[in-house]
Amino acid sequence: MGRYRIEGSLGHGGMGKVWRAHDEVLHRVVAVKELTAARYASESERAVLLARTQKEARAAARINHSAVVTVHDVFEHDERPWIVMELVEGRSLADAIREERRVAPAEAARIGLWVLRALSAAHRAGVLHRDVKPANVLLARDGRVLITDFGIAAIEGDATITRTGELVGSLDYLAPERVRGDAPGPASDLWALGATLYAAVDGESPFRRTSPLSTMQAVVEEEPRDSPYAGPLGPVITALLRKDPQLRPSVEDVGQMLAEVSEGRSPQSAQAYVPTRRVAADELDAVQAPGHHAPGHHAPAPPRRRRFRAVIGLTLAAALVGAAAAYGVLTYVERRDTDTGQTVGTTPKGWKRVKDAAGFSILVPPGWKRQTEGDQIDYTPDDGRHLLRIAIDEEPDFENAYQHVVDMEKQGMGRLPTYDRVKLRSNFFRDREGAVWEFTWTETKGVTKGKRRAIDQLYTTADGTEYAIYMSGPAGDWEKTREQFDQVLRSWRPSESTEP
Repeated sequence: MGRYRIEGSLGHGGMGKVWRAHDEVLHRVVAVKELTAARYASESERAVLLARTQKEARAAARINHSAVVTVHDVFEHDERPWIVMELVEGRSLADAIREERRVAPAEAARIGLWVLRALSAAHRAGVLHRDVKPANVLLARDGRVLITDFGIAAIEGDATITRTGELVGSLDYLAPERVRGDAPGPASDLWALGATLYAAVDGESPFRRTSPLSTMQAVVEEEPRDSPYAGPLGPVITALLRKDPQLRPSVEDVGQMLAEVSEGRSPQSAQAYVPTRRVAADELDAVQAPGHHAPGHHAPAPPRRRRFRAVIGLTLAAALVGAAAAYGVLTYVERRDTDTGQTVGTTPKGWKRVKDAAGFSILVPPGWKRQTEGDQIDYTPDDGRHLLRIAIDEEPDFENAYQHVVDMEKQGMGRLPTYDRVKLRSNFFRDREGAVWEFTWTETKGVTKGKRRAIDQLYTTADGTEYAIYMSGPAGDWEKTREQFDQVLRSWRPSESTEP
């Protein structure tokens, strides 16, 4: 391949591969990125890819900072563009999350501080990165932190080469103003940094859902759950993830906050950006008649959310039209889950799929047996101390699942003096409208005695049936229970008719 001799693979993604190579002219080891998407592109589309590759080189060349991976060369070989970069010996932040499950808040803050410095240098040079995510943050073995992949960067003054309606970037880390179609600014990169820091400390992206559509919905409409692992970094993440870009902190303020967290201190200034948490009166006024069952239900969203969903569906459709030739478009592929370490769609060791007599199918951990309580179906290994509960209602009493959850809180668990809400919000599950409710309380007797925590995902299927998928366990080992719950949700099939 001319002056570059390929020595081995370093990794790959949805649009290309990265190779370790030797520069035969300058006698140095480099990283060479091959844009494999060009193999399937037309001649005109390959021209677009080459233009984007050259744009990436120009973007990186404009930034003079030690935390930005240096681009050495761009060339065309075998009818596709290649880019030659500085070789960073180490791993990406995404790899670190997969291998270690999560990063300590102080270390995440140190990483974030270096990424922030690189972004600040880029912004001063008139460059927006537009694809900040764990996979593009490199952790060198010598302790350095670098940001790479300016392939979809926007350079001030350059004519755009992005098609109308085309979304570029990874949906999990796309700022809400970009999903809405507004022009991005430096605050959009700060949003992505906030989502990246969340993924680092929590082990999973804050807005990733089961499909591109529901992910985009979450980015624009939902707040991320409070991570129990964020510690003093939590308020900083919240500040960066404000929906309104005007309400996000400045680069200088973020730098001060991250420096304090990296030194083991709590950033007091971050609280100024954290919105007051309260239960709105109109949420309670919207409740209709009392519901039924123990905690665990969910439902559709109001007309406003339905209108938004229709609009966002059109935006997504427009983006997908240009996906065949787009470089970096809608990075949404099956991947290894950063929380459980399992590849999405695989069965964890010892788990088994149960085809329940009620019609649904689900994976359960080893040793969990079926029990019933009234018309609710339970799976438990220890008489309810750890509990998976499925409730099915073919004729729900409420207009939507969110109202049902609000009523359950108001009429039931919320009345306990030890009750504490962790989160309660509308969401989408399997592209159907629903609600999620997470809370803690203290049991005073029986096998479940002690402080407990639960999470309840409700949603309504197309035929109007409301399902509630609920899991609870001792607060002391909630981390494991929460991981099991995520696996259960991924495996859920409402009826045997949906089996592949």
